[in-house]
Amino acid sequence: MALGPRIVASGGFGSLYREGMALIEEVAAYLDGEGRTESKVLGREASLIYATESMRLTTRLMQLASWLLLQRAVNEGELTPENARVEKEKVRFSATPSVRGGPGFSDLPERLRGFIAKGDRLFDRVQQYDKLERGGVPDYAPAAEGGIADQLSRLKAAFGRLKE
Repeated sequence: MALGPRIVASGGFGSLYREGMALIEEVAAYLDGEGRTESKVLGREASLIYATESMRLTTRLMQLASWLLLQRAVNEGELTPENARVEKEKVRFSATPSVRGGPGFSDLPERLRGFIAKGDRLFDRVQQYDKLERGGVPDYAPAAEGGIADQLSRLKAAFGRLKE
């Protein structure tokens, strides 16, 4: 087994799963309650941005939920890693915008902007976890000496591919 999957198997997924599912529930409750109320008092431009950003956030979180549930099924032995990879290929993550903001973005309710930021951070973590699970090296500070990617590269160089 490659080094990445061994690291993944050693733990860390549980907290990622709990955090992701909690965020999904929290966002759903917000958008269905307080967010709906807050959106009604927004101006025309901010209202359009609210609709767009809340749809993007909801889509992103549903993609993350699919990935998290598939990974949980693998971890619990309900799916083989190979079957999960086939299913994960069907989950196409929408790209995170490189820059957030623009006209009207700052007029969005603070809570929605906070959920968007949390969703972006969670998305980045899931992408890194997925890359690690597939046997790759995550992109955490790739050029930084002593960073995670640097340490993983050194471990791979020192030990090569670990046998099952």
